[in-house]
Order: sequence, then structure tokens, then C-alpha cells
Amino acid sequence: MDGATELLFYVNGCKVTENNVDPETMLLPYLRKKLRLTGTKYGCGGGGCGACTVMISRYNPITRKIRHYPANACLTPVCSLYGVAITTIEGVGSTKTRIHAVQERIAKCHGTQCGFCTPGMVMSIYTLLRNHPEPTLDQLTDALGGNLCRCTGYRPIIDVCKTFCKTSGCCQSKENGVCCLNQGINESPEFEEGDETSLELISEEEFPPLDPTQELIFPPELMIMAEKQPQKTRVFVGDRMMWISPVTLKELLEAKVKYPQAPILMGNTSVGPEVKFKGVFHPVIISPDRIEELSVINYACNGLTLGAGLSLAQVKDSLADASLKLPEEKTQTYRALLKHLRTLAGSQIRNMASLGGHIVSRHLDSDLNPLLAVGNCTLNLLSKEGERQIPLNEQFLRKCSSADLKPEEILISVNIPYSRKWEFVSAFRQAQRQQNALAVVNSGMRVFFGEGDGIIRELSISYGGVGPTTMCAKNSCQKLIGRPWNEEMLDAACRLVLQEVSLPGSAPGGKVEFKRTLIISFLFKFYLEVSQILKRMDPVHYPSLADKYESAVEDLHSKHHWSTFKYQNGEPKKLSQDPIGRPIMHLSGIKHATGEAIYCDDMPALHGELFLAFVTSSRAHAKIVSIELSEALSLPGVVDIMTEEHLHGVNSYCFITQTEKILDSAEVFCVGQIVCAVIADSEIHAKRAAKRVKIVYQDLEPVILTIEEAIQHNSFYEQERKLECGNVDEAFKVVDQILEGETHMGGQEHFYMETQSMLAVPRAEDQEMDIYVSAQGPTFIQDIVASVLKLPANKVMCHVKRAGGSFGGKALKTGIMAAITAFAANKHGHAVRCILERGEDMLITGGRHPYVGKYKVGFMNDGRILALDMQYYSNGGSTLDESVLVLETGLLKMENAYQFPNLRCRAKVCRTNLPSNTALRGFGFPQTGLITESCITKVAAKCGLSPEKVRMTNMYKEIAQTPCKQDFSAKNLIQCWKECMAMSSYSLRKAAVEKFNSENYWKKKGLAMVPLKYPIGLDSRAAAQAAALVHIYLDGSVLVTHGGIEMGQGVHTKMIQVASHELKMPLSSVHLRGTSTETVPNTNFSGGSLVADLNGLAIKDACQTLLKRLEPIISKNPQGTWKEWAHAAFDESISLSATGYFRGYESNMNWETGEGHPFEYFVFGAACSEVEIDCLTGAHKNIRTDIVMDIGYSINPALDRGQIEGAFIQGMGLYTIEELNYSPQGVLYTRGPDQYKIPAICDVPTELHISLLPPTQNSNTLYSSKGLGEPGVFLGCSVFFAIHDAVNAARQERGLFGPLKLNSPLTPEKIRMACEDKFTKMIPRDKPGSYVPWNVRI
Repeated sequence: MDGATELLFYVNGCKVTENNVDPETMLLPYLRKKLRLTGTKYGCGGGGCGACTVMISRYNPITRKIRHYPANACLTPVCSLYGVAITTIEGVGSTKTRIHAVQERIAKCHGTQCGFCTPGMVMSIYTLLRNHPEPTLDQLTDALGGNLCRCTGYRPIIDVCKTFCKTSGCCQSKENGVCCLNQGINESPEFEEGDETSLELISEEEFPPLDPTQELIFPPELMIMAEKQPQKTRVFVGDRMMWISPVTLKELLEAKVKYPQAPILMGNTSVGPEVKFKGVFHPVIISPDRIEELSVINYACNGLTLGAGLSLAQVKDSLADASLKLPEEKTQTYRALLKHLRTLAGSQIRNMASLGGHIVSRHLDSDLNPLLAVGNCTLNLLSKEGERQIPLNEQFLRKCSSADLKPEEILISVNIPYSRKWEFVSAFRQAQRQQNALAVVNSGMRVFFGEGDGIIRELSISYGGVGPTTMCAKNSCQKLIGRPWNEEMLDAACRLVLQEVSLPGSAPGGKVEFKRTLIISFLFKFYLEVSQILKRMDPVHYPSLADKYESAVEDLHSKHHWSTFKYQNGEPKKLSQDPIGRPIMHLSGIKHATGEAIYCDDMPALHGELFLAFVTSSRAHAKIVSIELSEALSLPGVVDIMTEEHLHGVNSYCFITQTEKILDSAEVFCVGQIVCAVIADSEIHAKRAAKRVKIVYQDLEPVILTIEEAIQHNSFYEQERKLECGNVDEAFKVVDQILEGETHMGGQEHFYMETQSMLAVPRAEDQEMDIYVSAQGPTFIQDIVASVLKLPANKVMCHVKRAGGSFGGKALKTGIMAAITAFAANKHGHAVRCILERGEDMLITGGRHPYVGKYKVGFMNDGRILALDMQYYSNGGSTLDESVLVLETGLLKMENAYQFPNLRCRAKVCRTNLPSNTALRGFGFPQTGLITESCITKVAAKCGLSPEKVRMTNMYKEIAQTPCKQDFSAKNLIQCWKECMAMSSYSLRKAAVEKFNSENYWKKKGLAMVPLKYPIGLDSRAAAQAAALVHIYLDGSVLVTHGGIEMGQGVHTKMIQVASHELKMPLSSVHLRGTSTETVPNTNFSGGSLVADLNGLAIKDACQTLLKRLEPIISKNPQGTWKEWAHAAFDESISLSATGYFRGYESNMNWETGEGHPFEYFVFGAACSEVEIDCLTGAHKNIRTDIVMDIGYSINPALDRGQIEGAFIQGMGLYTIEELNYSPQGVLYTRGPDQYKIPAICDVPTELHISLLPPTQNSNTLYSSKGLGEPGVFLGCSVFFAIHDAVNAARQERGLFGPLKLNSPLTPEKIRMACEDKFTKMIPRDKPGSYVPWNVRI
């Protein structure tokens, strides 16, 4: 097999040829490192986030058509690209040439924040537009199903999509023949057309139309090559692997005979993740290219034959065509497959993965195999010996040798039979997230009645997710043949299937009782679906479903997205050129959209640069007996391995009061603790060597993982924090009722899109060191690096251009990793780069603290709470980190919007054997606030009142005092609540929800409204100080630098607005380069919603200093230009540079007395959310959310709206689907987007309406604005309580009136198991202690 070894393809219209390509190389590192096209980002490495999306174009010489499709560059082997054209973000458009309509609109619609995910978003939309220039909104949102964004909340991205649709401004819902544009929202009168206070954030008329002439043409050379060049097998040989690309069926069969164990690879979506995440290695890969026989689509007399090489996207299109062409009774299986193909993975994976690969991989949670198995599909195999057919049945799925492919055989095609009259096929699945998530359980079910007599002739049921592979309930089905389709049959079927498809209590993946319930819930849904069709086909002989049951077979409420935004900044006569209060686009928006925004790992490699990879502990609590480094050191490219010994004398740092080790080679306290670091000449070599470091452990007791275990072992940090007001014990004596309860809240992963990234560059003289890092605290990094290198701080400079998201997660741990990286750079005299992979990042860095809140509440029968005694426990992890600050902040804000006259709160941080938890957006309040709201909900239930009534009863009155005796006005809190009530038409919709619930047994709606009081301030004045530096140059241009970090919140944009406003010059004359300790020293961490506040006041101070100096110059020539004024000042020796400084807000808190003034001001708000749940599966859909916020005077309404929406969606994820799973040994299972689900575009509320209160009072903040990066997170719990309301409705209808205890996150599992019914009662339950569970609740 001596094929060609030259690889030829095109990237952005430029020819690329490679003579010595390594088959292990993926397209992503090739683009970024070899071609220096850094717009395509690394987000997860497993095809789960979409940050690395590119467009691949292939020419088919037979059909003479070009197929454009999106693909994940992180999973695309370079060797698979022969003869294709790749388009990356750089090829779509750039500021140097011309930007594309997609890039322009995503920037101008404010669809970027940190910008790290933006190139992937642009590529997904762009690829769709290449195929469908006028797409529907469904096509666009479907195209973005494989792209994650942590910042924006997706709403502005949906707005971008709408601009490309024919009907962009409309909700596209014509219910009752009425369009949303012709009447108010949901017919609510609050939104009148005549309301002129609402300014448009974007003007669609400004957008130039889509211009097809701007697109790159498919390279003619590749067309000629495909048509004329004789095709021959291509072979690429690397250091460890050989890649064979046969181009004819004959060559493919020869390759398979020669290398029978080699996998056949088409899209690399199954083999790729196994190689990357499970360490599987294949010395030979066979990857067929353009073999026509593998791409057949053939309508035969007995069914549809589909080639095994077709992508799942092509299969989806083929099945959609077949469903349109053929009579409905023939397409039952095809429609069921289509249902699953719509939600299977994202568009990128569907376009890469092949049908044959999906079938042969036989993953336990395959969505298609259960359906193909029940559909009696046949696999057409081929080998040198000839053709053979085998059934896709249980034996094949179990890999029984007699029913499997032989090593030398290949799967050519799949025959999917037509369905018959009186034959019905259905598909079911339930996942943590509705789209782009592996199913918890999925199922295919088929029944054939033969005649219209309703007697079962054939029955076939298969499940995925409940065993090591797809499980077929063959015996159960056999026993049910000959029975009539009625309730008795259903009852028997449920019992039989539960016996046959049994799950042990310790089954991998956990959720065992949920899975058992889904097994029979799906069966019930199938029973209802078939019964409904039978009734339709023969209304005389079949009873109709009870009206209340009909919704069980319908999908959850889904209409097209639409949103509104209402704000009024006052002062309508303001100068039109004044930038303050205007929706200015994000400063880097266009650069985000073109891929030109530079992040840490986009910086070019320096000469001799080394790469550092960490070796982490695999035990939760153990003594290290020995570390064996010799094998790792002997590997090619390895330079050094750093251990604790190298850092002798400098191996610790102190944050606040706690001293902690940087590297520990003696004892480990959690899985993921950094033990040592490998330095090598490349990322691949460093990571390969890190896996070869052998550590011998001696396990230590106890291993404490949970809060309950910490309480049991009395394992806490520092002393308890306490807050008390009134007399709690006396108040308990006079109340009508007393209630005790407990709420548990799980943690949350930051999931910033850009993982931890740093580059340390030693300078040739004076021992100087430059650190380029994605971090929130450059001064902390400067200090810790200087300490480790034994240098004064003035020789260590830390630079942060921008961070691709942070949310609190790029602070202390980033400093530790930067110190290790800088030490290595200093030791070896070369630049050292360290970029964490997503799995490492999630393992090492920790996240939001899990909480347990125990409360005792005393109240009157009218819902007035007179006494509240609260005890909080937070899971701090193995080091203190910022846990005490988080605890204190959560404690000071715990009462949320309520006046509790007698209150006692105590809080402790638990020391456990988990990676240290740290700051995360909201800083303790999302936990304590939820526990308070849970308590309110329980009180309401006990009093027989609505939670909203109890919330209003206990809400702060206008003049109020917090538990720590700080006075404030709650006027705007009450205003937000009232306005939200009106805007959401709460009373009308509450009645509509109750009506819906009375008419539907298996679907329920819930409505909840939650107030918000979010105090803003830091624990001391010193922590809130800020500085800035402003230079005016002789040409009249201005350079601004300040101490804040741009993490996506738009702080640099606001700072330029401040300088422009103060100096009365155009925005275009002001520039901002980034943040560096070289220009602004001694900066505080960026966080706490105060970055723009504090740094803006410092810039304002600098600008006013300059104006004061220049006053004589300007007064002499008032009509002059800044250039003239600058020259005149220079000639008169007046300095054109000024530092600005803000001392910080006055802040104090005495924990001894429990009194103080810790906050500068309060952000108020309210949110009302409506959800619909499926009681049989636990799925939920957020139908509508209304948010009212008091944010003072908005400096930039577009950025502020983005912060509110992004925080809300992040909070919604926290309280519903984001679930961290740990093993009983303390190992984190959820290490990437495959296992950990953040909200995707499918989770955005169908309707999202936001209104800002008009500014009412002037304050000493920056232009009377308020910080609002964090407050909106808590409003996500309105969805939690709406689900709670819906579950309550289901339980009450089932006669369950006892207290309902729901913990966070409220996942599909918890929703389903709380909706108790005959199915949850039917499942077997395992006795606690009789098995070792797969995971523990942290």
C-alpha cells in the first residue's frame, strides 16, 4: 500500500500542502500553531462547546455539488482533509479587508461579551447561510445547538439570527390568527406602542444585506483534482500511527484484511474522544474517502437503504425527504428516527459523525440504535469473501461474536424497512438538557396489530442508558403478544419490563431510581400515543383518551423566541454626542466576531518556548510514599519536572490570614491537587510525560467529602460567623406556628469559555519577568510570582489584555499556577506557556460552594415571619481560598428583600477533601438567598397562602434597616415588585396556569415571582480603591489605562465612555490597551460588580485633573481642537499626563457586634417566570420570564441588558441543570461539556422581557449608575420556584399534600421523582447501605 504521502487542501482560499503530516494531529492545533490562524478557539477538545467550529467544503464529482458543513476542528484529523476547502473565521471577513454581515450583526446586536465563543457562533451561522441564504429561525437556532456561550444568555445571538430571517421582528407565532406585532405581549396591556421612553439598542436598517459575492469560491484546482486525477490510497505515517485513506471499495477491503483490528474512521466523533479522554491508542487508522458505495440512498421495495458513510445530518435530510415522499403509514420508523436526530448532539457533530460509526460504536446511550433495533433493520456487510446481511438486534448490540462483524468485514449500508398499516413506532429520550446532551434513558418502541382489532401481533421495546449497551426487552414483548391494547396489558408490560431491564443500585451514571421510572414512563407514553392514533383511525372501536391525558403525548410548549427591553435614562435633552447613557457597542465586538481579538494562548510562540503540564493527585486524602520521575524524564522533548524540592524556601503564599503550600509532594488533600509539573518542548510531549509520572500513595482517613461528613467529624475552618438582631428566643414564644426545615444546594462550575492560560517570559537582563495571563487579579499574580522568584515586585510585570470569561474563577488558583510557570521560566531561561485542558481546569479550580441551610422559623397565620433561626454550612474544600469572604457576604445578604424582626444566623465553612471552592458570580448570595426563599415557600404552604403573598407581607417597607443595622430606602424594591407584577400580568396568568393544570394531568405549569435586594460593596475601603492613568498625546488622542480587567462585562467600553464624556471628545479619539501592573500598580481583584464603578471614578478623577490644568489653555481658545490645546499645553510645559485615584467606598463590618455599614448601595429587582413540566419525564421548559431591575442611571443600556440576561441564564443553570458529580472516592466525574450541562440556546425562555426602572435618585456612584454583573444570578431561582409550583400542582392532584422538599439543582431527575405517581410506586427501591452508589451528593 504505497500511496501518495502528500496532503493537499485549502484554508481560506490558500493552498496548503504537507509532506510529513502526523496522523495524530487534529485540525485545531494545526490551524492555531502551524498556520497561526488563532481565531478558531480551544474550548473543550471534545466537540461539546463549538468554540472551534470551522466550515468544511467538499466537492462531489458525481453530483457536481459542493457540500458546506460545520465541523469541530478539535476532532477533525488533518489527514482526513485531502481535497477539501476549510474556511475559518479569518476567511469569513476581517477588519483589514471587509467584515461579513454575520460578523457585523453579531457585534452590533451586542451578541458578544467575553468574545471567546463568538468565532464559533459566527462560523455556525455563516455555514448555514452558505447553504440557506434565507433560513427560518428554527434552522438558525438548530445550527447553534452545538455552540455554548457562558456570558450573553443567548438572547442577543437569537436577535442576530432573526435579522437573517424573512420575518425578523415577529415572534412567528400565529396563534388564533393574531400576530404578536398587532397586540401587546400575551395580550398584556403594559406594553403600549406609544411608550416612547424605550430606545432601540440596534437599528436593523443600518445592516447591509448579505452579499454572496463576498464569499470565497470553492478552489477550482480541487474540483479538477476530484474529477480528473486518478484516485489512489493515501498513506500517512507518523511517529506512532499510520493513517490509510482508501478511495475505492476494493482498497478498503484490502486494508481491512491487512489490518483487521484497525478502526474505520469517518468523522472521528467516537474514536477521537476515546483517544483523547480514555487513553485508547490505535497504531493504524483506516479512513475511507469518497467511496460512493458508502453513501448510497436507495428506495427499495422493502425499505430505505442508507450508506454507512453518510453523516447523521445527511441521514436526517434523507429521512425527512422519505417522510414527505411516502405515505405516512410507511414512515413510522423514519419519523421516530428524525425526532431523535433533531436533538442528537449539535449540528457540527451530526455533520461529522457517520451512520455506520454510530451503529458499530454501540454506545450504551446511543439514540438511534434502540430505534433501529425495534425497526428490524438489517446491516449489509462486505469482506473479501463477499456480502453478508446480519440483523441489528440484541445479539449484535451485545457484541455476541456470532452476530457481530468479523474483523475483516466492513459495514456498507443499513436497510431500514418501511412500516406497515397498523404498525406504530415511537422514540423517547430524557437528558439533563433538552438538546446536545447524552440521554439519561432513551427508548425505541414498535407495535404491530396486523389488523384493526387492537390485538398485539408484534411488539419490540429497546432502551439505551440503562445497561452496558442498548437493552432489548425481548422476553417481556414475547409474553405480551396476543393481548389486547388496554390498561391491563400496560400494567403487565410495566411489571415485566422492570423485571427484565433491571438496574443495580450501583449502576454507572447513577440516577438509578429515575432511570427505572423512565423505563415505564416511556412505556406509558407509548401506550397513550398508540391509543390516540388507534382512536383516530377507528373512532368506533377505540375509546378516546381522557382529555386530561392528551397533553402527555405532546411536546413541551415551544414557540418562537421574542424579547423586549424597556429603559429610560432620563434627561432626554442630553447632547446627542454624549456617550454616557448610550448603547455603545462592546469595544472589542467586531474583533471578537472576526477572530482578531487576542487572548493569552493566541500570542505567538517565542523562540525556545517550553510548555508546562501539571501532574495532579488521584487520591482524596493520602500520604505520598514516592514519586517516580525517571520514565517521564526519559521521554522525548521532556526538559524538567518540578517538585516541592525545587521551591525550597518559597513554596507557600499567604492570602488574608491563611498560609498555603504551592506544591506538596508529601501529602494530598483532594483529587486534583497539584503535585508536580512537567516542562517539555511541546504541549503534546509535556502532557504525555505527565501521564507517566508514577505516584505511590498511602491512603489516609478520614476522607471527608460532604457537609454532613464534615459536621460529623467537626471539620471546619476558623470560628463561626454570626449575625443577630431582635430577640429570637422570645419571638418563638409568641408566634402561631413554628416550622423546621433544611435546604441543600449543590455547587456550580464557572465554565468560563477560555480555560486557565498563562505565559511567563523571562527577560535577558535585570532578572525581569513578564507574565501574560487570563486573570482577575494582576497584582496578586505579581506578588506571588515575585515571592517565588525572590524578586522585588518592580521586576515582575503582569499583563492582562482580556479574559475569555472569569466569573470569580481566575483569582487565587490562577496565581498559584502562574507562580509555578514563572519559576520554570526563570529556571530554564525560556518562555514557558501553560494552558489547561477543560477537564484539568474543572478538576483543579473548584467552583461555587455547595451549601446546607437548616432553619427554624416562627410565623403568624397570616404569613408574617416574626422569628428566624438559620444555620448555614458551606463546603469549602481542602484549602481556605476565599471561603470565609464568601460565607460572610452570603450571611450579610441572606435576608434578601425581607424584614425579619428577630433573626439569628450562624455560618461555618466545612473543611473537606475536595478541590477548594472559590468565588463565583454572586459570591455566596445565590446560596443563602435560595435557602431564605425556600423557607418563605414552606411558610406559605403551611399558611395556605401563595408564596407571593407571603413575600409581600414580609418585604422591607420604604425606610428600612438591614440585620447589621445599616439604613437604606426600600422604595425602589417595592416599585420593582409592583412593576413586575403588572408587566408579567401575574394575576391573569396565575389563573391561566391554574386552569391549564386542572385540564392536564401529565403536564403542569408553574408561575413564581421572586424579589431581589442585592447590596453592593466590599469588606473594606482598601479593597475598593482604584487608580487610572490618562495620557493626552500631541495629536489630541488619548490613552487610558486602569486597574480593571475586561472579562466580557464591557468595562473597557464603559471606561472609554467615561473619558470621552469627561474630556468632551469623540469616542474614536480615546484608546485603551489593556491592564498591566506596569502602568497601574497595586490594583484590587476585579469582581463584586464594582469594576466599572471604581475604575470609572479613578478615570473621571484623572480627566478632571487634566481639564483643570488645561483650563487656561482652553479658555484662551474655546473653539480649538484637542490637537491645538495639546500643543499649546506642551509649549507652556503643562503636563498632559495624569493619574486618577478613587479611595474606595466607606465600608466597615464588626463581626463581634454583628453591626456595621458594609455596603455602599443596593440593586433592586424582581423576576417572574412561568414554566411547563412533563410529570412523566421531569423535563421542563421556561416559557416566559419578566425581569424588572433598578440599576440607577445606565452608563450603557446594551451592556447592562447583557449583564442582566447573562447572569439570569447562568443562575437558571445553577438552580436547574448544572450538576456536579463526584465518586465516593472524591473523583470529579463531570469534567467537560459532555457530562456537565450549562444552559444552551434551547434553554432560553421563549419570551424574555426586561424593564429598567427610570433613575430616581442621584448618588455618589459613577454618574449615579449601579454595578450589576452579579445581582441577576439570583433571579434565576424564579425558574426554580416556578418548577416547584408546577410540581406542587402535580402532587396535590395526586392527593399528596405533605411538605415538598426540593433541593437545588432541580434537575429532571428531581422533578420526575417528586411528581410521585403509580409508576414511581411500581419501581423496585434499593435499601441504603446495601450497595455502593456511583456518586455522592456533595
